[in-house]
Amino acid sequence: MTLGALLTPVARAAGAAEPAVPDGAQAGDLIFRRGTAAISDAVLAVDPGEFSHVGMLVGQRGAWQVVHATPSEVPGRGDGVVLDDLAFYLDPARAERHAVYRVQADASRHALAVAAALAARGQGFELAHAGGTYCTALVWQAWRTAGVDLHVPFTRLAIPLLQGEYLLPSALQASPRLQVLTRG
Repeated sequence: MTLGALLTPVARAAGAAEPAVPDGAQAGDLIFRRGTAAISDAVLAVDPGEFSHVGMLVGQRGAWQVVHATPSEVPGRGDGVVLDDLAFYLDPARAERHAVYRVQADASRHALAVAAALAARGQGFELAHAGGTYCTALVWQAWRTAGVDLHVPFTRLAIPLLQGEYLLPSALQASPRLQVLTRG
Protein backbone atom coordinates (compact mmCIF):
# COMPACT_ATOMS: atom_id res chain seq x y z
CA MET A 1 0.00 0.00 0.00
CA THR A 2 1.34 3.46 -0.88
CA LEU A 3 1.56 6.38 1.50
CA GLY A 4 -1.05 8.19 -0.59
CA ALA A 5 -3.48 5.33 -0.08
CA LEU A 6 -3.12 5.70 3.68
CA LEU A 7 -4.16 9.34 3.64
CA THR A 8 -7.80 10.27 3.96
CA PRO A 9 -9.16 12.31 1.04
CA VAL A 10 -9.81 15.90 2.06
CA ALA A 11 -12.85 17.80 0.84
CA ARG A 12 -12.34 21.54 0.42
CA ALA A 13 -14.86 24.25 -0.26
CA ALA A 14 -14.48 25.70 -3.73
CA GLY A 15 -11.83 28.40 -3.63
CA ALA A 16 -10.74 27.61 -0.07
CA ALA A 17 -7.06 28.38 0.37
CA GLU A 18 -4.75 26.08 2.26
CA PRO A 19 -3.20 27.71 5.34
CA ALA A 20 0.30 28.97 4.74
CA VAL A 21 3.10 26.47 5.01
CA PRO A 22 6.41 27.15 3.32
CA ASP A 23 6.86 26.07 -0.29
CA GLY A 24 9.68 23.78 0.77
CA ALA A 25 7.68 21.96 3.45
CA GLN A 26 8.01 18.18 3.45
CA ALA A 27 6.06 15.32 4.91
CA GLY A 28 7.56 14.68 8.34
CA ASP A 29 8.05 18.35 9.18
CA LEU A 30 6.67 19.31 12.58
CA ILE A 31 3.90 21.86 12.94
CA PHE A 32 3.59 23.47 16.35
CA ARG A 33 0.55 25.48 17.41
CA ARG A 34 -0.49 27.53 20.40
CA GLY A 35 -3.94 26.17 21.08
CA THR A 36 -7.08 27.82 22.38
CA ALA A 37 -8.53 24.91 24.39
CA ALA A 38 -8.30 24.35 28.14
CA ILE A 39 -5.74 21.56 27.61
CA SER A 40 -3.48 24.15 25.93
CA ASP A 41 -3.73 26.37 29.01
CA ALA A 42 -2.78 23.37 31.17
CA VAL A 43 0.26 22.61 29.00
CA LEU A 44 1.36 26.25 29.08
CA ALA A 45 1.02 26.26 32.88
CA VAL A 46 3.82 23.67 33.13
CA ASP A 47 5.69 24.73 29.97
CA PRO A 48 5.67 28.50 29.49
CA GLY A 49 7.02 28.11 25.95
CA GLU A 50 5.58 29.52 22.77
CA PHE A 51 3.47 26.51 21.76
CA SER A 52 1.19 23.99 23.47
CA HIS A 53 0.78 21.32 20.78
CA VAL A 54 2.60 19.67 17.87
CA GLY A 55 1.78 17.40 14.98
CA MET A 56 3.51 16.05 11.90
CA LEU A 57 2.79 17.16 8.33
CA VAL A 58 1.78 14.36 5.99
CA GLY A 59 0.77 14.51 2.36
CA GLN A 60 1.97 17.22 0.01
CA ARG A 61 1.50 20.85 -0.97
CA GLY A 62 -2.15 21.52 -1.69
CA ALA A 63 -3.25 18.48 0.32
CA TRP A 64 -1.46 18.80 3.67
CA GLN A 65 -2.78 16.91 6.65
CA VAL A 66 -1.50 16.65 10.21
CA VAL A 67 -1.15 13.47 12.25
CA HIS A 68 -1.25 14.28 15.97
CA ALA A 69 -2.23 12.92 19.38
CA THR A 70 -4.98 15.02 20.91
CA PRO A 71 -8.02 15.08 23.15
CA SER A 72 -11.14 14.95 20.99
CA GLU A 73 -11.64 18.05 18.87
CA VAL A 74 -14.60 16.62 16.95
CA PRO A 75 -17.92 15.58 18.53
CA GLY A 76 -18.18 11.80 18.50
CA ARG A 77 -14.47 11.22 17.89
CA GLY A 78 -12.49 9.90 20.82
CA ASP A 79 -9.20 11.14 22.22
CA GLY A 80 -6.23 9.71 20.34
CA VAL A 81 -3.88 9.80 17.40
CA VAL A 82 -5.79 11.28 14.47
CA LEU A 83 -5.25 12.63 10.98
CA ASP A 84 -6.74 16.08 10.37
CA ASP A 85 -6.81 18.46 7.44
CA LEU A 86 -4.27 21.28 7.86
CA ALA A 87 -7.03 23.91 7.69
CA PHE A 88 -8.84 22.20 10.57
CA TYR A 89 -5.64 21.90 12.62
CA LEU A 90 -4.85 25.61 12.17
CA ASP A 91 -8.40 26.95 12.35
CA PRO A 92 -8.48 30.05 14.60
CA ALA A 93 -10.98 28.23 16.84
CA ARG A 94 -8.12 25.85 17.73
CA ALA A 95 -4.89 27.75 17.03
CA GLU A 96 -3.71 31.26 17.87
CA ARG A 97 -0.45 30.86 15.94
CA HIS A 98 1.81 28.18 14.53
CA ALA A 99 5.29 27.39 13.25
CA VAL A 100 6.66 24.73 10.92
CA TYR A 101 10.00 23.10 11.70
CA ARG A 102 12.12 20.81 9.54
CA VAL A 103 13.70 17.78 11.14
CA GLN A 104 17.17 17.65 9.64
CA ALA A 105 17.26 14.17 8.15
CA ASP A 106 17.30 12.63 4.69
CA ALA A 107 14.17 11.88 2.66
CA SER A 108 14.18 8.19 3.56
CA ARG A 109 14.13 9.04 7.29
CA HIS A 110 11.28 11.51 6.69
CA ALA A 111 9.28 8.74 4.99
CA LEU A 112 9.98 6.32 7.85
CA ALA A 113 8.91 8.89 10.46
CA VAL A 114 5.68 9.62 8.59
CA ALA A 115 4.92 5.90 8.31
CA ALA A 116 5.56 5.43 12.04
CA ALA A 117 3.29 8.34 13.00
CA LEU A 118 0.51 7.15 10.67
CA ALA A 119 0.81 3.62 12.07
CA ALA A 120 -0.09 5.05 15.49
CA ARG A 121 -3.49 6.29 14.26
CA GLY A 122 -6.22 5.04 16.53
CA GLN A 123 -4.02 4.76 19.62
CA GLY A 124 -5.58 6.48 22.61
CA PHE A 125 -4.40 9.87 23.86
CA GLU A 126 -2.73 9.23 27.22
CA LEU A 127 -1.32 12.10 29.24
CA ALA A 128 -1.96 10.74 32.74
CA HIS A 129 0.98 8.32 32.44
CA ALA A 130 4.39 9.58 31.39
CA GLY A 131 4.85 6.68 28.96
CA GLY A 132 1.54 7.39 27.22
CA THR A 133 0.85 8.76 23.78
CA TYR A 134 0.56 12.53 23.72
CA CYS A 135 1.49 15.04 21.03
CA THR A 136 5.22 15.50 21.60
CA ALA A 137 5.73 11.83 22.47
CA LEU A 138 4.06 10.77 19.21
CA VAL A 139 6.35 12.77 16.94
CA TRP A 140 9.45 12.06 19.06
CA GLN A 141 8.76 8.31 18.92
CA ALA A 142 8.04 8.44 15.17
CA TRP A 143 11.41 10.06 14.51
CA ARG A 144 13.10 7.67 16.93
CA THR A 145 11.57 4.74 15.04
CA ALA A 146 13.00 6.29 11.85
CA GLY A 147 16.45 6.18 13.45
CA VAL A 148 16.71 9.90 14.21
CA ASP A 149 17.62 11.05 17.72
CA LEU A 150 16.14 14.50 18.33
CA HIS A 151 18.39 15.01 21.39
CA VAL A 152 15.63 16.38 23.63
CA PRO A 153 15.40 16.44 27.43
CA PHE A 154 12.37 15.11 29.23
CA THR A 155 11.13 17.11 32.23
CA ARG A 156 10.14 15.54 35.55
CA LEU A 157 6.66 16.69 36.55
CA ALA A 158 5.28 16.08 40.02
CA ILE A 159 1.85 17.67 39.97
CA PRO A 160 -1.59 16.11 40.46
CA LEU A 161 -2.41 13.80 37.53
CA LEU A 162 1.03 14.30 35.93
CA GLN A 163 3.78 12.32 37.60
CA GLY A 164 6.91 11.35 35.71
CA GLU A 165 9.11 12.37 32.79
CA TYR A 166 7.41 14.27 29.97
CA LEU A 167 8.60 15.80 26.71
CA LEU A 168 7.36 19.39 26.75
CA PRO A 169 6.72 21.32 23.52
CA SER A 170 9.44 23.90 24.24
CA ALA A 171 12.04 21.14 24.70
CA LEU A 172 11.07 19.57 21.38
CA GLN A 173 11.08 22.97 19.67
CA ALA A 174 14.63 23.56 20.96
CA SER A 175 15.98 20.29 19.50
CA PRO A 176 19.27 20.83 17.68
CA ARG A 177 17.84 18.65 14.87
CA LEU A 178 15.03 21.16 14.15
CA GLN A 179 15.22 24.16 11.84
CA VAL A 180 12.42 26.73 11.75
CA LEU A 181 10.82 27.11 8.31
CA THR A 182 7.99 29.53 9.02
CA ARG A 183 5.85 31.12 11.70
CA GLY A 184 2.24 32.12 11.33
